[in-house]
Amino acid sequence: MATFLLEVGTEELPARFVDEALEQWRSRIPNSLAERCLTPEKIEYFGTPRRLAVIIWGLPERQPDQEEEVKGPPAQAAFKDGQPTKAAVGFAQKQGVALADLEVRPTEKGDFVFMRKTIVGQVTADILKILVPEWITKLEGKRFMRWSDGELKFPRPIRWLVTLLNDEILPIELRNESQGCHSDRVSQGHRVLHPAAVNITHAKDYVNILESAFVQVDVEKRHALIEQQIQAAAEAVNGVAVINSTLLQEVTNLVEYPSAVVGKFDAEFLELPTEVITTEMESHQRYFPVLKQASDELLPYFITISNGNPSQASLIAKGNERVIRARLSDGKFFFDADRAISLEKYLPKLETVTFQQDLGSVRAKVDRIGRVAGHIVDQLQSEACDRSLVEEAALLCKADLVTQMVGEFPELQGVMGQKYALASGKPKAVADAIFEHYLPRGAGDALPGSPTGQVVGLADRLDTLVSIFGLGMIPTGSSDPFALRRAANAIVNIIWSANLPINLALLLDQVIADFAESFAAVLKHQVAELRQLLQDFFLQRIRTLLQDDRQIDYDLVNAVLGENDLEYTQRSLTDLLEVRDRALFLQSIRNDGTLATIYETVNRASRLAAQGTLDTQQLDPTTVIQPALFQKKSEQALFDALNHVNQQMQGTRNYQKLIEALRQISPAVANFFDGEDSVLVMDSDSAIKQNRLNLLGILRNHARVLADFGAIVKS
Repeated sequence: MATFLLEVGTEELPARFVDEALEQWRSRIPNSLAERCLTPEKIEYFGTPRRLAVIIWGLPERQPDQEEEVKGPPAQAAFKDGQPTKAAVGFAQKQGVALADLEVRPTEKGDFVFMRKTIVGQVTADILKILVPEWITKLEGKRFMRWSDGELKFPRPIRWLVTLLNDEILPIELRNESQGCHSDRVSQGHRVLHPAAVNITHAKDYVNILESAFVQVDVEKRHALIEQQIQAAAEAVNGVAVINSTLLQEVTNLVEYPSAVVGKFDAEFLELPTEVITTEMESHQRYFPVLKQASDELLPYFITISNGNPSQASLIAKGNERVIRARLSDGKFFFDADRAISLEKYLPKLETVTFQQDLGSVRAKVDRIGRVAGHIVDQLQSEACDRSLVEEAALLCKADLVTQMVGEFPELQGVMGQKYALASGKPKAVADAIFEHYLPRGAGDALPGSPTGQVVGLADRLDTLVSIFGLGMIPTGSSDPFALRRAANAIVNIIWSANLPINLALLLDQVIADFAESFAAVLKHQVAELRQLLQDFFLQRIRTLLQDDRQIDYDLVNAVLGENDLEYTQRSLTDLLEVRDRALFLQSIRNDGTLATIYETVNRASRLAAQGTLDTQQLDPTTVIQPALFQKKSEQALFDALNHVNQQMQGTRNYQKLIEALRQISPAVANFFDGEDSVLVMDSDSAIKQNRLNLLGILRNHARVLADFGAIVKS
């Protein structure tokens, strides 16, 4: 068994590409080996800013031999009077076997000539010579570059290539027209701590040899080491580090030999909002902030991860301190200048910021947000939702976009609006709503907690969705430049999390009508078509959220949303809370086995009821059933049972109560179909037949209050 090492040495790679490349290799390399019948014992992947590497352990020296059976010409054509014909001779020659190796076997289409031959496995080294260039050149990512003549592209120039099969160099060349990169055993150590070249004597020694050259190639070990160093550095100044997981992963891929360095900044900068200091450190400088122990207050320290010489830590700290001092000084200037003006004074500047070419300025969007928010308040009619607070929050929600601080740090939009609103003397509910209306900013983020923030957040997203859809800019595939899917997801999640009794179908109609009136010249769809597009879009988002986030089985989601069922579509968009509750309830009764006890009863009745003429709304059996047409006691028994269900369920949508009622009716249904007093539903007398179908239709309709049982797959 052999050990193979591949190292691709480069100039400093983008941090994100290191993770992307290794993830692609984790998929591609095992698959490409398996396709060639090579099964290693294990594969390890490594990456730093200057290299991507893989070690494949326990590779067989060659492919296993393969037995192959080949079907030849019909026996009748291959042999005549017991002698081989030209067809048999040609087949044997083509396959490289003797005529004596041919055998005749019967098949469904008659006797045919067959032969078996052994395909000798290739030497593993020869296979790797073909695979390795593919592993490198087929990596995908953004902003690949050419650094010489020819078509070879990579995120950064490739400077060396190590390919060792055990202790032998596997000769491979990556070549552009005027420049080639030949594989060798020569790697490179740390730029500062070990600038000399490094010889890799054997593939299995790769990690240890690089460690001796001050390069930790194992990403997970480097990640853990950095995290430990950060915490230890914070403890040294009696603090606790704020470790952003995304930043930690980025820093891991920016260094080869990490060492934590503690820097300090002037305590006067702590007067700035925590978010400003933290954003400056994390987003712009890749520093880790430090908090007081058991507190959310910042200490005047930061931690940076150096890729330099640890003995020069004090010098490195001083350089970083100069940088952060300048950046925080700018932040303090912006903060003081912005607060000198009340927030509403920024509104006229929003007229100079374009939201979208055909939709006008952000100031115009603010007015639209206010109108949509008014529609939502009309629906809620709740004391907790103060109209005046909503109107003021909607008016000011984008004002901070034209402040100097947000101009410098766009990620602080909403955060600074909240600070500046409070500084301008606005009610806390308005200030909080300005911040909250951006929530959630992404998957897993918090949702707005206040009624005012919820309403303004919904209004902002609904305006964007209707406006962009109205322009015909509908998301397709992975293209969604206005993040409309995320906006629709947020709308549904906000309504669900806050239990808002919002009629989304009505709200869409109102916003579409407003848009059509104001932007008739750029409207790309008829109003009815635009409504249908948006309804379908929301239904798809609801479906996805129920299946992916709430873990509801796909068929149960189909059952509550309906498949091509206009009644369920309108019901779903009219009451999103009911959709959620019905889906969760269905999943719970599937999990505890209750659904299985009523499935056959309801499904059989529903399938037959579809052949009748009863609509799906009727729930009262006394209005559509004629007892005078009953011929069997089972009909009367089912009628009485349905009456009881209707009386129990009047004025309520208690799904547990409904399921219990359906369970209680099951014996009457079973007797109706299969008991001693069973009936033939499809009677030759049309009146009797319709009467019996109406009985089943009433049962179906009660079940439809919960779901379309016809869409449920039997467990």
